[in-house]
Amino acid sequence: MCPKKRGTLLLLKKNYFMSQNAITIESLEENLKVLARQRAIYSVLFIGAIIFIVVSGVGVANQYNAGSFTRGVENFFDYPADLFSDAFEAGWGWFGIVLSFIPALFETFSAAVFSTVVGASIALILCPLATINLSPNQVTVQIVRRTFDILRSFPELVFALILLYLMGKSIVPAIIAVTLHTIGAMGKLFSEAIENIDMKPVDGLKSVGARWYQIICFAVYPQVLPLVLSYSLLRLEINVRASTILGFVGAGGIGAYLTASLQWRYGDEVLAIMFLLVATITALDYFSSYVRHKLIGKISA
Repeated sequence: MCPKKRGTLLLLKKNYFMSQNAITIESLEENLKVLARQRAIYSVLFIGAIIFIVVSGVGVANQYNAGSFTRGVENFFDYPADLFSDAFEAGWGWFGIVLSFIPALFETFSAAVFSTVVGASIALILCPLATINLSPNQVTVQIVRRTFDILRSFPELVFALILLYLMGKSIVPAIIAVTLHTIGAMGKLFSEAIENIDMKPVDGLKSVGARWYQIICFAVYPQVLPLVLSYSLLRLEINVRASTILGFVGAGGIGAYLTASLQWRYGDEVLAIMFLLVATITALDYFSSYVRHKLIGKISA
């Protein structure tokens, strides 16, 4: 075959393959558009089905409850208005009510701080055993991880109810319940943070014959310290709320006063307790942000 015919044949083949590729790309784009339309239709149908089920369920529940749900929704804003009305009627004496609940708030806050410190400390000690990159063996990893899973699987309320039945009504069952749940939750967070550390310092200490606990103290903990502190302060906010809720079941603290005020419909006292709780959580949020930024700044320097 002469070179001219061979060049023509190659050109025809090239044009043929280019046209086939263009057809293939166009077909892929069309298929993607079809799939996108189908996904949009399915999403709309799924959302519509959920809305229909929710509305139907609310309607059925409302019928069985003789319309109490509808009345409750209609009167939803009446109760907050009553709270502010009672506080306004109390006048300047409302601030005295706020001050009277500070000892109860301090009891709840102290329980939350103690539970957070003890729970986070135990979790920090155990979490290296739950990490794949640092644990001595896989059996230890599974045992420690399942322990964390069990401790955080049950809400603090479940632990508190069991302990209240065994130990009686006091703040101690609440402290133990919150501590156990904190160990499980913090253990998972700390172990995941450790699994993402830079292993070069660990390998360096291993090369000079450092022991396992020395590696943990000098190569692992310094890397995760900002996260540990951040998670612990966040957990402190959660534990303050949890300790308050446990007061509803007889665990003492400001939650016990809140449930009594709700039952007796003392709107001024309810609003005072809510004010103290919101102020405490807000102050903790600002404090945690300040400490975290200061710590990160020192480490980065």
